[in-house]
Amino acid sequence: MSVNSIEGKKLAHMFVEGAANLSKHVKVVDSLNVFPVPDGDTGTNMNLSITSGVKEVKAQVSDDAGKVAASFAKGLLMGARGNSGVILSQLFRGFSKDVEGKESIGALDLAKAFEHGVETAYKAVMKPVEGTILTVAKDAAKHAVKTAKHEKDVIAMMEEVLKEARASLKRTPDLLPVLKEVGVVDSGGQGLVYIYEGFLAVLKGEKLSDSLPEEPQMEDLVKIEHHNAQSHMSTEDIEFGYCTEVMVRFEQEKLAANPFDETSFRNELSEHGDSLLVVSDEDLLKVHIHAEEPGAVLSKAQRFGDLINIKIENMREQHTHLLDETKAVYGGEEASAATPKEKSEYGIVTVSMGDGIAKLFEGLGASAVIQGGQTMNPSTEDIVRAIEEVNAEKVIILPNNGNIIMAAEQAAQVVDAKAVVIPSKTVPQGLAALLAFNPSDALDANAQGMKEAMSHVKTGQVTFAVRDTNIDGIDIKKDDFMGIAEKKIVSSGADVLEVTKELLQKLMDENSEIITILQGEDASSELTDELAAYIESEYPDVEVDIHLGNQPLYSYIFSVE
Repeated sequence: MSVNSIEGKKLAHMFVEGAANLSKHVKVVDSLNVFPVPDGDTGTNMNLSITSGVKEVKAQVSDDAGKVAASFAKGLLMGARGNSGVILSQLFRGFSKDVEGKESIGALDLAKAFEHGVETAYKAVMKPVEGTILTVAKDAAKHAVKTAKHEKDVIAMMEEVLKEARASLKRTPDLLPVLKEVGVVDSGGQGLVYIYEGFLAVLKGEKLSDSLPEEPQMEDLVKIEHHNAQSHMSTEDIEFGYCTEVMVRFEQEKLAANPFDETSFRNELSEHGDSLLVVSDEDLLKVHIHAEEPGAVLSKAQRFGDLINIKIENMREQHTHLLDETKAVYGGEEASAATPKEKSEYGIVTVSMGDGIAKLFEGLGASAVIQGGQTMNPSTEDIVRAIEEVNAEKVIILPNNGNIIMAAEQAAQVVDAKAVVIPSKTVPQGLAALLAFNPSDALDANAQGMKEAMSHVKTGQVTFAVRDTNIDGIDIKKDDFMGIAEKKIVSSGADVLEVTKELLQKLMDENSEIITILQGEDASSELTDELAAYIESEYPDVEVDIHLGNQPLYSYIFSVE
């Protein structure tokens, strides 16, 4: 059996099966996280991201390979979560650009598309690290181009791609010493191998999984993110009552009569509602808006082509149900209605885990706090939605997690507001940066000042190990507590107090003036009092500030200035 070309439907099936195979092995990919902390979410992030891409593919009924690839790339872009998800989205963004305008693709087309995807992904990463998903994708693509020069059978070529991807994955510990030290291969690279396995299975007429990937269940996340805002307003105050989403497939005849310009169309729709998102490429237009007259939005969108995916939800009815649920769970009356926001000069969007930390950010002036962080990375679209909802001319984004920075940067690129990402990798860095914000300064000046402020903060964290390992010369047992200073595990043991004291000894020095303690949801007040007493005894000149952060997974987060 041989295959010389891939049409759109076959390519769509490859994307679906690749996603399904990854979904089947999510826990395996998650388990490859280098640090034995309970937030190894590479597989989860890649799965949520690729599932978003598959959702767009299912909405794109076409036998045109270029159009199918474009819809897959668009879905991946907006659904990208974590660094692994963003890199995956960039791989297929470049892939889609290379097959643009092609109804079908052959072996060489596929190989060059892989190669272009790698080039796009490397450009998107500020400091590419070898021994990661980037290396696996690069090695596989390079081998694909070499193979396709003499091999016209797509199946034979894809077999070579998968073979080289697996070989490259095995080599990742030789390129990234920490992988060899811990005894694992790169998690993102493993995820990509699973995707390629799905691609090959479709080409060979095989099936690796029994079911398609499930749609991510986001209801609980939505309730967490919006509970406070929803419960402090009344249903009558919802000015624009219908959450309207529509996708349009461009038609050349209609475009000739009604030329499309994304900025102009966004401005036109802004008069019909809020929470507006307009994203387009050569073939498709996607709109999200809260509008009072969704029919008018659909009519305006239909000027440019066929409506292929429409979703309209009555938010007033949803809000009433949410209030009823909230009242049933929490009891009491809901707070009084809030007045709609006017457009402000500045808006600050930040990511937080734990309601106590969220209140700290809000108290320091954050306009919107997205619940997320370890194990729950918000997507590009989540961040875009938050940016739109703060309704500001200039927006500052604080990710507070290294795995969210790339998604935040993608969000900043697609919104209408002037947006800048302050690359905070920890909650202490985010808090320090926010304290340095000056509403009287220009956006560039604030960005510079906030980056400078967070550079003076040291972060410490106490969590537990999810497996036995040895890293940086420290033996770690499953369920032991670990002290992490910045990115380095410095202490481990069964006694949380002793582990934390050893961590503090690594964090504190003669220049330390203030230490902030964020107490996690599983830590006791008695233990926190003991830690405070220890610090006051050992470091009498250091000021101690204690807050109930209620963050999950991490018993304590320390900020040392």
